[in-house]
Amino acid sequence: MRVFISGGCKNGKSYYAQRLAKEQENGKGLYYIATMAPVDSEDKERIRRHQKEREGWGFTTIELEKNMESILSRCNHEGSFLLDSLTALLGNEMFLQDGSVDTIAYERIGKELLEVLDHVQNIVIVSDYMYSDAFVYEPLTEMYRKHLATLDTLMARHCDVVLEVAYNQMVVHKGREIYKK
Repeated sequence: MRVFISGGCKNGKSYYAQRLAKEQENGKGLYYIATMAPVDSEDKERIRRHQKEREGWGFTTIELEKNMESILSRCNHEGSFLLDSLTALLGNEMFLQDGSVDTIAYERIGKELLEVLDHVQNIVIVSDYMYSDAFVYEPLTEMYRKHLATLDTLMARHCDVVLEVAYNQMVVHKGREIYKK
């Protein structure tokens, strides 16, 4: 089963995603694909919190900040995967360390993720819902939000189940007949 989970920041998406990935485990590997490249103490604390939440669940953590298609050569395709998060992955690929911006990174990421979806049996993809407020941001931020929305739409279209975490409640937008929790 391929599951896409979206929702606001810091609202429990990762916990739900961990639980779903664990439920899909079939004895062929349980992989946590961690995409966050920490830039400050808040990021480092979030990573520590997620690591502590995963303790004892049996995840093999793979730090993969870019080049998502490389996961296919590193893991058993029949395993269960959790990609956390698409939001961080886009940031890593779009905003380069030399200060430049890759304005088409989202196109590459979309192709790579579709390749992954074609090869793995079970995956949960987490993304932050951050493009619907009424504020107008500077052009680069607006571009990032638009590209994230494009990737989220692509993943929602190609996943079997689409979930939204809102106020710590799960809303099923697609795949109700499959997702029975």
